[in-house]
Formats: sequence, C-alpha cells, structure tokens
Amino acid sequence: MFIHMFIEPPHNDTSCGWIEVIAGCMFSGKTEELIRRTSKAKIEGKSVRLFKHEIDSRYHTSAVVSHNSSSSEAISIASPSDILKHIQDIQVVGIDEAQFFEHSIVDVCNQLANKGIRVIVSGLDLDYKGRPFGPMPDLMAVAEYVSKLHAVCSISGEPASFSYRKTNAQTDILLGANDHYEPRSRRYFYEL
Repeated sequence: MFIHMFIEPPHNDTSCGWIEVIAGCMFSGKTEELIRRTSKAKIEGKSVRLFKHEIDSRYHTSAVVSHNSSSSEAISIASPSDILKHIQDIQVVGIDEAQFFEHSIVDVCNQLANKGIRVIVSGLDLDYKGRPFGPMPDLMAVAEYVSKLHAVCSISGEPASFSYRKTNAQTDILLGANDHYEPRSRRYFYEL
C-alpha cells in the first residue's frame, strides 16, 4: 500500500527532451507510476520503450511489473549502453529500478534527453542501510523533474521513506519483495 499524489511534469516543449526521476522506498509505487506515465504517453500517440536490468527477474523477465501486479512490456538489458541500441524512432524511454545499473546510466539518460527523448526513470533512492543508492543521487541531480514517493510504515502507519531489510543478508543488492523488505518511517527505521 502506498500514499502519494501523482504529479505529471508540466513539460510541453516537444522540441527537446528531459529527464524525470521517480524515487522512493520499497512499496512506494515507483514502478506503478512509471507504468502510468508511459501508458499515458502511449495513449497520447507517443512511441514508448521500457527497459529494466536483466538481474531483476522477480516477477517477469520481459516486463516491468509493480508489486500491485501492473505490468508493461520491457527489454531486459545488462548495461545502460544497451538502451542506445533500441531507441530508433522512440519518443519516450522508461527505465525501471535504475539503482541496479552502473553509473553510466546517468550519461545515457543525458544523451537520450539531448536527442529530444523524454526519459522517465524509477528507482530506490536509498539502500537498505539508508544510504544514497547507486546512480540515483546523480540521476536526481540532472533531472528536470523529481517525484519522491512514500509508502506506509509497516509499524506506525506514518509515511515511510526507508526500505527496512528483514534478513541478515549484507549484500548491497538483494532482490525481493515483502519477503525481504518492509517500508519504515524514519523513526522506526533507525530506532529498531
């Protein structure tokens, strides 16, 4: 369950591209919002292509899937440079779980925007230790629009912006859903 308002960036200049970042903790609705924005672009007649990191096969190997089971077809890739091979005649690019990609994702997103493409990126802004996660801080810095989404704290019901890991695994990347993570408010993320 998540709480937030969907804010569509008011960008009407189609002569140039831009970058939108949708950030937040686990279960905040990031992928749901990415799917919503790209689906709306398709309804508007735009050519759209979604991408995801190949390691994210939690729900599907060739679709972006939210925790609420919304989905949209996507291309699984290993490296950000692979995106550049699939953008012929594309007006909108969506990238899910950007925190899994190497830092070159920032340069690729800038290249796409500079070519006139609308780039919509979603990802975790903080890791399970509450630290900035991968390339997300730099993506947020170069983006024209940033939407920070919140979930509902699993303990207090307060707005949550942290992803609490329920296991003792110490790896930076541990794929999972509510089996490994739960959303927490600042108070319950740091107090427990």
